[in-house]
Amino acid sequence: MQEAKAQFAQRLRQAMEAAGYEPKPSVLEREFNTRHWGKPMTLHGVRRWLQGETIPNHKKLTTLAEWLRVPVQALGYGEALHREREPQRPGPGHIGLGYQDRELFETYLRLPVPKRRLVRDVILAIARAHAAEEAEREAAH
Repeated sequence: MQEAKAQFAQRLRQAMEAAGYEPKPSVLEREFNTRHWGKPMTLHGVRRWLQGETIPNHKKLTTLAEWLRVPVQALGYGEALHREREPQRPGPGHIGLGYQDRELFETYLRLPVPKRRLVRDVILAIARAHAAEEAEREAAH
């Protein structure tokens, strides 16, 4: 069981780094508690996750996986099990985006949720303004 806890801690640290977060207890506590609808975790509790002393329950594991944008199975039980059960989905690079667009999209995904909401609101406002301009042009012709 100790090995499973240590492996979970390693996967959690790697997932945090891949998502653009430092694998520190203070970061994990703040980000987890802003997303989880249950009882908040303490700094000591999340430190135990990162140190491989404990593994979160399924509800907390699900919150972590959603935040870090990784499959629950992969985070909780390892990538090999994930590959056996669920086929890989194409990432942003497979939807016809150029290098600069992919880079922008990946940067967006690394932003904290409140800043992503702000970026999304700005893009939607620009898109609505563009659609209104297009509609005016079509109506003029």
